[in-house]
Amino acid sequence: MGFVSVLSFAHQLICQRAQPGDTVVDATLGNGVDALFLAKLVGTRGSVYGFDIQQQALDQSKMRLEKELPDASSCVYMSLCSHALMEAAVPQDRHGKVAAVTFNLGYLPGADPATITKQESTIPALEAALRLLRKGGIVTIVLYSGHDGGSEEAAAVESWAQRLPLAAFQMLRYQFMNTSPHAPYLLALEKR
Repeated sequence: MGFVSVLSFAHQLICQRAQPGDTVVDATLGNGVDALFLAKLVGTRGSVYGFDIQQQALDQSKMRLEKELPDASSCVYMSLCSHALMEAAVPQDRHGKVAAVTFNLGYLPGADPATITKQESTIPALEAALRLLRKGGIVTIVLYSGHDGGSEEAAAVESWAQRLPLAAFQMLRYQFMNTSPHAPYLLALEKR
């Protein structure tokens, strides 16, 4: 047995808070792993909004969805834009009603490693995510600090999260302690 991976734990937390018919957001599409998970979770009655700045990420996500969940096109809406613009892309009537927003920060494996998420767009995206979230909703943030710019972004995200008022948000950190200091870890925020 053993502890589950950082990504699996993020998915477990989301499963506890989102259900069929809900609206959810994949703030960083990447290879489409989270988008597929979210689409399966909310079903065709729900909505998944996904964002990435690289066309390759949208293409890979679309291919993964078409292969594993052919009817996903009816509920998954992908945008080629920064996650900082998510609030404008999610319909107004869903603001304050989103069940979960998931982030995987860093870079797209197999793509240009110089194209990374940066605190200048990530912090505004996190703030938008909190505004979109419903009471009891969750934001999961998987942080990768082992690449150029990764530790600076992780520090900025942690600093931002630590300033959130406890009366409005609970926050946890899930991390394997006896591994590389640059191993990915999870921050999860629940809106009270």
